[in-house]
Amino acid sequence: MSDLVIAGVDDSGQSMDAVAYAAREAAFRGAALRVVHAQARPGRLPVDTVLPRTVVEGARRTAESLVADAVLRARSTEPDVEVSGLVLPGEPLSVLEAQSRTAGMIVVGSRGHGGFAGLLLGSTATGLAAHARCPVLVVREHADPAGPILLAVDGSPAGAAAVRFALEEATAQGAPVVALHAWTTWNAQLPPPQDPSEPYSNPPGALAAAEERLLAEALAGTCELYPDVKVEHKAVRRPTREALIEASRTARLTVVGSRGRGGFSGLLLGSVSQAVLHHAHSPVVVVRG
Repeated sequence: MSDLVIAGVDDSGQSMDAVAYAAREAAFRGAALRVVHAQARPGRLPVDTVLPRTVVEGARRTAESLVADAVLRARSTEPDVEVSGLVLPGEPLSVLEAQSRTAGMIVVGSRGHGGFAGLLLGSTATGLAAHARCPVLVVREHADPAGPILLAVDGSPAGAAAVRFALEEATAQGAPVVALHAWTTWNAQLPPPQDPSEPYSNPPGALAAAEERLLAEALAGTCELYPDVKVEHKAVRRPTREALIEASRTARLTVVGSRGRGGFSGLLLGSVSQAVLHHAHSPVVVVRG
């Protein structure tokens, strides 16, 4: 794990909750915390607009005061964590994406100050989940602190990074992991027939057994590196999005890969990851492969 956690902050109440969550994550990891505020041009004016000096200085003072308050919130949450604050010019997504290149994790609220009130997830959170260079934790609701870490497993190469992250996080938090693999007859890969003379014949339960094997194989090598983490294997016949969102009700954290084994290869964020980001009942971490 990197020794730096980044918390993106604006003047929304949810953003301050994300700062407190980021401070706890930094404490779990023995990492430093950097609180970052992206200061866009007032009123989002064109870059060639000349602003009065008083406007520029006033906006700067407001931004610095916001970061100072966020740093105090972080320190009051975890007094032993080293916390710093930074104000950078630019749009939030581009600023935080650049910060993510040297971080072990970046934490943001699910909704910022701007955007449309009807949206479940803000554009910054969505964009970071697709483009950040480190895992992105989106704080949605208050998690069950006694719950497990919920890990989505689909057996894809990209999902291997999510498995490693979840087990590292479980080690840091001293938490168990529920590794959930959901499948249906529409998305499961049929196992080869046991009798070559009957190429379309499989005994009852063969498909379920194959999906349980997929789950076990996806976890096997990585779990051996974290022998102290209790991992519950859970293969269920149910639509993936529905299964993960329901299971997140009792989770302290939900971990998903950015892309699964289905969908279009050009997409940076898969449909399951997007659905979980929008609808999970716990904070969500998206891990890019």
